[in-house]
Amino acid sequence: MPDVPNDLRGLDHIDRDLLALLEVDGRMPNNALAERVGIAPSTCLTRIRRLREIGAIRGFHADVDPAWIGRPIQAMIAVRIRSESRDAIGKFAESLAGIPAVRDVYFVSGSYDFLLHVATADVEDLREVITERLSGTRLIAGTETYLIFEHRRGNS
Repeated sequence: MPDVPNDLRGLDHIDRDLLALLEVDGRMPNNALAERVGIAPSTCLTRIRRLREIGAIRGFHADVDPAWIGRPIQAMIAVRIRSESRDAIGKFAESLAGIPAVRDVYFVSGSYDFLLHVATADVEDLREVITERLSGTRLIAGTETYLIFEHRRGNS
């Protein structure tokens, strides 16, 4: 997981404005970004490159509804790692990349260690992810699954 900066003093108000604009519309053209923040397009491009290099911009992607790619069943799965397996948390997180149903992985505090956002074709596929791919490993102490009935975006 990428490091989160503790000190944001390296970002000025223009950098923060660029990030805010891109968060709302990641496809906004460079010329429009430059005009909105009041800098030259070449300067804007340089700043965007730097923001990508330092990890402030993690990437540009399409936010595709999983139902449109044949995965209408969505769930959040809370996963608890066995206490004797704590040293394998990183390995577990990396192994999730091999499960096509896993869309997002959150390392969290509380009674569970991870929250996984998954999308599957049907409930049988969801059951397979839970029973075979997750609960079937010795690292996992337990899981709890929450079906997602509807997903609404926040402000960004």
